Amino acid sequence: MIVTFQEIFDIVVITLALGFIFKDVFHRRPRSEKYDPLKHHSQKLIFWDNLWFACAAVAPAIILHEAAHKFVGLGFGLSSTFHAAYMWLGIGILLKLMNFNFIFFVPAYVSSYCPQAATTAFCVAGSQGFLVPTDFAAAMLSVAGPLTNCILWIVSALVLKFGLVKGKWIPLVAISKNVNMFLFIFNMIPIPGFDGYGFFSHILNVF
Repeated sequence: MIVTFQEIFDIVVITLALGFIFKDVFHRRPRSEKYDPLKHHSQKLIFWDNLWFACAAVAPAIILHEAAHKFVGLGFGLSSTFHAAYMWLGIGILLKLMNFNFIFFVPAYVSSYCPQAATTAFCVAGSQGFLVPTDFAAAMLSVAGPLTNCILWIVSALVLKFGLVKGKWIPLVAISKNVNMFLFIFNMIPIPGFDGYGFFSHILNVF
């Protein structure tokens, strides 16, 4: 099964958690000509409107980033599973409730490893005797997520540049562009633990 029920459940949890954490950062402001004072003075309606807008603005960038890691891993014959980082999501929600101005957390991750009975050409014996991905496979696995964000960033920028969206969709695409730009640049920093470090260290070994 390519996508499990647990992975789908984790995606729903991540989406809602991100929407809650960023609902006061990324939200759609009412246009003056359509402003309804009764509607926009209802705190419940404002909460849900901001929540769903933040979900749509932030969650796709995170989920597609991790999905790229997963499906590239599967393409190389690895066992790859999408996970919600529940502890980090809890930290993010806690910081939000405490009104911290800066919130850092890791909402999701993908675990990828070579099945020990693997016959794929992209797994080799590691120092401990276990099968591990080749440097090329590991490099592609690392860069898949940031590269997806880069593509989404470029597409969003072109959509805005050529005016392919109108009205209420413009803020959503603009936020998507900025979120994907940040995720691409941030994740490509060559520091241990970041995708950029995994990519550059493994690709240097390839050459």
